[in-house]
Amino acid sequence: MRRAVAATLSVAALGLLASVGGSAAPGFRYGVAAGEVTATSALLWARAGRPGPVQLELARDVGFRRGLVLLETEARLVDDLTVRVEAAGLKPATAYAYRFRQGGSLSAVGRFRTAPAPTASARVRFAVTGDADATPAPGATGPFFNRFGVYERMAVEANDFNVNLGDTIYSDSGVGGVPPAVSATQKWAKYRQNLSVAALARLRTSAALYSHWDDHEFLNDFSREELGEALYRAGVRAFLDYAPVSYTEEEGLYRRFRWGRNLELFFLDERSFRSAKASASGACDGPNGRPDVAPTAPQGLRLLLATIAPGLGGGAPRSCVDRIADPARTMLGARQLARFLDDVRRSAATFKVVLNEVPLQQFYAFPYDRWEGYAAERRQVVEALRAVPNVVVLTTDAHANFVGDVRLATLEAGGPVESGIVEVVTGPVATNTFAREIDSAIGVPGAGRLVSSLLLKPAPPRGIGMRCVAPDVFSYAEVEVTRARLTVTLKDARGRPVQDVAGSACAPVVVEAR
Repeated sequence: MRRAVAATLSVAALGLLASVGGSAAPGFRYGVAAGEVTATSALLWARAGRPGPVQLELARDVGFRRGLVLLETEARLVDDLTVRVEAAGLKPATAYAYRFRQGGSLSAVGRFRTAPAPTASARVRFAVTGDADATPAPGATGPFFNRFGVYERMAVEANDFNVNLGDTIYSDSGVGGVPPAVSATQKWAKYRQNLSVAALARLRTSAALYSHWDDHEFLNDFSREELGEALYRAGVRAFLDYAPVSYTEEEGLYRRFRWGRNLELFFLDERSFRSAKASASGACDGPNGRPDVAPTAPQGLRLLLATIAPGLGGGAPRSCVDRIADPARTMLGARQLARFLDDVRRSAATFKVVLNEVPLQQFYAFPYDRWEGYAAERRQVVEALRAVPNVVVLTTDAHANFVGDVRLATLEAGGPVESGIVEVVTGPVATNTFAREIDSAIGVPGAGRLVSSLLLKPAPPRGIGMRCVAPDVFSYAEVEVTRARLTVTLKDARGRPVQDVAGSACAPVVVEAR
């Protein structure tokens, strides 16, 4: 983390500096952001227009008169002119305004509120989404998918903070004819491309934003074992330059944040330490030379899926099933796993919210990159979390809205084994939706909605039995936490309730404190 040096100036000098004119400049054309906000600190970000000194002004009012503080840093070409300044010694549950200055250029004004003190019982509101690709089609100028209406709507919610949970760029875009971004320089260009969309810049300016990666900050289904250290380093470098986050070699992006007595957030890093996918070695390949679509599915389900994906009528490769179940394979790595489970057990917050990159629920189909593809560690995590009161899992990555219990078993012999832990999967902002991806993978138009209706929605033993299944909508999850309950409402890019495949609005998820 690059750190800034605080300047020691008199109050009069600070006031004079605040009064100097400056335009909202080409020098800071990508806006500002406040990340990693705690009760007493924040990490503030901007991208300057040229190399050289940059000043951060931080105050308790947008006029920059109350409690004005100046911090200094420097924009460098090696960081693509991005700057990050850590502001410490802040007051809990307090609104702050900030802006950056370089010569005559002045950035937009950003706002954030610090978290309540750990002992304060405060209502907290936040939103979560992910998966945003601003890539234009070849020859076009505007984004192919949309102009990030989900981010725009989240900013309108006036939340205490928001979460941009994974695939904050698409290094390998779903837009055809666009080469992948593999170097740090190419990835920087992807971040600037996304930030050129006004809705994302507005979201980052409007409130604190916790940012987190998934695979497309690197490349699809990324693991270091499969795609290498050089690509990991390029992805880490570019992400840290454009997202105000804290990272260490030992912990990766694992971190936690307390928001008063009622809420603690746990961010899991599911890319830095994971084993290669079970399918990477070829152990899961079927007769067609491609990985089996549903290797862990019971035979009855495979026969049902065979009506859509021929070839599933027989059994899955034994080598594949064994590799998925191998306890030596890991999603989090031993150190992060132990740290997370200890932290969540010890948390004194009423609600423990796990911000999770890839789904924890059972889907059966295409399990390799999800928790299902790391079955032994998945079971260990679920069994540990079911012993902790008031755990809720919020996830992106699937490009759909899926709400359900994180079961230890669903369609296996003996019937469902509930954990009591609800997972809410939401998104995307702007990329191919789950339904469209299934259509493409299977080669049958409408297959995505059909799978959702026939497999994901019906109750066991006919299907998975998810509470909400909405596979084809750009969306986010709006969350409210109080002393007594946590409520999650799924919303589309216009702020309306997300519609289930059954034709009705997805009901809010309400978890009562116990």
